[in-house]
Amino acid sequence: MRRDALAGRLDELSVDALLVTRLLHTRYLTGFTGSNGQVLVRRDGGLFLTDGRYTEQSRREVPDLERFTYLNPLREELPALLTDVRRLGFEADEMTVAARDRLAGALDDVELVPTTEVIESLRAVKDDEERAAIRQAQAITDAAFERILESFAVGVTERQISRQLESVMLDEGAEGLAFDSIVAFGESAAEPHHEPGHRLLEEGDVIKLDFGARFAGYHADMTRTIAFGAPAGEIKKIHDIVKESQQAGIDAVRAGVTGASVDAVSREVIERAGYGERFVHSLGHGVGLEIHEAPSLGRKQDEPLPAGAVVTVEPGIYIPGLGGVRIEDMVEVTDDGCVVVGTSTRDLIEL
Repeated sequence: MRRDALAGRLDELSVDALLVTRLLHTRYLTGFTGSNGQVLVRRDGGLFLTDGRYTEQSRREVPDLERFTYLNPLREELPALLTDVRRLGFEADEMTVAARDRLAGALDDVELVPTTEVIESLRAVKDDEERAAIRQAQAITDAAFERILESFAVGVTERQISRQLESVMLDEGAEGLAFDSIVAFGESAAEPHHEPGHRLLEEGDVIKLDFGARFAGYHADMTRTIAFGAPAGEIKKIHDIVKESQQAGIDAVRAGVTGASVDAVSREVIERAGYGERFVHSLGHGVGLEIHEAPSLGRKQDEPLPAGAVVTVEPGIYIPGLGGVRIEDMVEVTDDGCVVVGTSTRDLIEL
């Protein structure tokens, strides 16, 4: 279905075929998980291309598509495969200028046509299989969050918690991390993307965790803020504000509205509370085969959200010297609203 949707856009692109070279897109179109594979998409079907290392793997993972194994550099083999192609589209964001020049030199009678964000736009809308994988990645993330709460104690370091998070997610069934976990204690939580270090956990610290599991190639992304002991009064205050801001953003998400309008609704809550200058990033981003992909929620995102997209809603307030609060959940965009993917509480947990 994904290849058919792409083939249906060849007329719009004014090409006879499209050469897909980005490995992530090869996986999206075929299910292939090896380290070298391309897809030649035509109106009447497609051709999977790889080298001899992956002949057997592709036979197993790509059984529904004609396959071709090349023994020489692909550009040397392509002319024989493109005898009826006069205009060949290629992924301009993926192919270097040097690679494009080498390919053009090998294809004397074929015009190379650059394309951009063609497959990315298809990936923005998740099918049932993709949404199921994202939900499973989030279920693993939720389970890991519940388990990691038992690991906090005076003297533990950010880095130790980060390593334990990875171990717990793998134990729960993740194939890997969606991204390097953010674990921030105390004043470090004022950094939106803090790298875990040797900071020791102390009584009264705020704890910010931004993490996620990867399952079947698909990512989860969640942030929670925790109080270790009685939280500072301002931390509790801004947690309430961020929670209200996130709920306003979630309530505003639906197919057809722009990412900018959702960002504005959520941001207005924080601005009204007097912390507008402390909300220093966009509201959210798409999640799928990549941890950051289309569509996005931000001030300049004027494209309407499509039904079937999965995006994060993650407002935050960051106060240097004190700490910060961010609450993040993925939501599935629907025609009449959205559905929150995870189940972890958004209340301020006091350990």
